[in-house]
This record gives sequence, C-alpha cells and structure tokens, in this order.
Amino acid sequence: MTRVLLIGQVPETVDFTSPALPPGMSAETIHAGIAVTLQQMADRGWVADSLMIRPDETAGPAVAQKLAAATYDCVVIGAGVRMPPPSLKLFETVINAVHRGAPGATIAFNTRPEDSADAAARWLPAG
Repeated sequence: MTRVLLIGQVPETVDFTSPALPPGMSAETIHAGIAVTLQQMADRGWVADSLMIRPDETAGPAVAQKLAAATYDCVVIGAGVRMPPPSLKLFETVINAVHRGAPGATIAFNTRPEDSADAAARWLPAG
C-alpha cells in the first residue's frame, strides 16, 4: 500500500502577513485544505499521515521521529514550510531530515494544502 507523509507548519504559527503566501490564507483555510487533501489521498487508496511542525529547533527531530515510525513512498512538503524567505532554515532542516530518514521516498511540493495529493501523484505510480 502506498504511504504518503504531508509535512506542514502548524497553521497557527504561520506569518500570514508574508507577501510570499497566497492571498486569503489563514489558519482556518490551511486546516480545511489539509482535511481536503487527506481525503483526496485516501480516495486514491493511499495511507496518508500529516505532520505539522513548529518553526523552531523541534522541527528536525519531529520529522526524524515521524519518518522512523513508518516507511513512506512520498513526502510532500507544504508551501508554508518553503515559500516565505524567513522559512529557509526550516525548509533546509526538513529536507535534510527527510533525506536522512526516508532516503527511498520521493519528495513533492504543493502550492496550497488542498493540492498535496496531486503533488504526490506526480511521483507515485498510478493505481
């Protein structure tokens, strides 16, 4: 069975004033988008897990712990982790933790929470 991990930033910790984020984003829209994408992944027959990290020193260990608990075919890293320039160090931390913890997994990037299933599908075999 195909297993996908979605990594995002805890929505309540996102700086929504950043011009790098799409207009209209809020903690509520992110939570709703995550719910949509997890359902889309389940509809494709995938086992989908979500990991929301804080933009601090706990991020790397949280990713490492999650990856040690299961084997993932694809890891989707959310736009909020990688788009705003102040998140660059967080993004690097996540990429390095995924690289070490899931060396066989493909890595995908979404543009909004609700397109994470499509991002994973670009790298996972159909069916």
